[in-house]
Amino acid sequence: MNFKYPLATATWGEEELASMQRVISSGMFTMGKEVSAFERAFAEYIGSKFAVMSNSGSSANLLMVAALCFTKENRLMPGDEVIVPAVSWSTTYYPLHQYGLRMRFVDVDLETLNYDLDQLAAAITDKTRLIMAVNLLGNPNDFGRIAKITAGRDIRIVEDNCESLGAEFNGKKAGTFGVMGSFSSFFSHHISTMEGGLTVTDDEELFHIMLSLRAHGWTRNLPKLNHVCGEKSDDPFSESFRFVLPGYNLRPLELSGALGVEQLKKLPKFVSERRRNAALLQARMTGHPELLIQQEIGKSSWFGFSLVIRPESDLSRSRLLEKLTTLGFECRPIVAGNFARNEVMKYFDADIVGDLANADRIHSHGLFVGNQHYPITEAMHSLASI
Repeated sequence: MNFKYPLATATWGEEELASMQRVISSGMFTMGKEVSAFERAFAEYIGSKFAVMSNSGSSANLLMVAALCFTKENRLMPGDEVIVPAVSWSTTYYPLHQYGLRMRFVDVDLETLNYDLDQLAAAITDKTRLIMAVNLLGNPNDFGRIAKITAGRDIRIVEDNCESLGAEFNGKKAGTFGVMGSFSSFFSHHISTMEGGLTVTDDEELFHIMLSLRAHGWTRNLPKLNHVCGEKSDDPFSESFRFVLPGYNLRPLELSGALGVEQLKKLPKFVSERRRNAALLQARMTGHPELLIQQEIGKSSWFGFSLVIRPESDLSRSRLLEKLTTLGFECRPIVAGNFARNEVMKYFDADIVGDLANADRIHSHGLFVGNQHYPITEAMHSLASI
């Protein structure tokens, strides 16, 4: 079905096509100098010391969690407790399960869609080692409040920022408030590299661990002096197949790296246009008698526009979906809704804090429509007509 107002559209131009042709002409397609150039440029844009590109945002999350399990000190161990929000994407949770960590599901705020911070504070126990902060639909968490909640505790924060590239809180980019942050460059996200993801950190040990884990757990991509194996030999033959960590093959293609360099140049304008569209939405939809729109924290990069039916309204989601579809809007659930409702939960070591009432409301009475990197004034007026 062709929608008048799709969830996402292509962001490539002549520059991206030329960058792909450059890679094709070179005959070198596996991870190399184009990926490295994108990593350097991305780290500079985000304000982190290091960036590691992978083949997806899901892989970026996997690297982020795995790296914490292989540090020399204070590593995460099976059974350690991690707090997670009830509304997020599947691969926020899967790496935590795969490394034997115990998840505590906490409710979200009905308007911001991020953590209900009172519930988060109440969920922390003396076993809590990590908080997974998910910045949903472009909206950063209130990291000032989270810092106060965790002050004086041995609790680290990591950010799943896959939907929120370009978002800011107190002048700092989302994805940089924890020890690591993950990003996605899938087609429907703020920039597109076909498939792709990145993980950023200021911690050199975590950076080196991710370099090894990304490519088979070998030493080949590590600097001579590193935090994983200490010092590599000067013999490239002996180091070519030397395995030191139980890694993966999460390497991106050179095509994706080249695309990322060009897309990153355009990102500030992409985010600016998304914010312009959001301002129009806020002007028309704030205080709507039946629908809640997302309440911005800091400066959102507005991945999409959520609509949650107010608890006092008798409007059904099926009726709302029918109205939006008739107007030409492509719609999706808000991420995965209340993830704790999924059958896969039976495999997790997890518990649920409270009744997740807001996540349930989002699950049954929420959806989102797309935002774009260009003006969509007509779509915003159409949306406000509901």
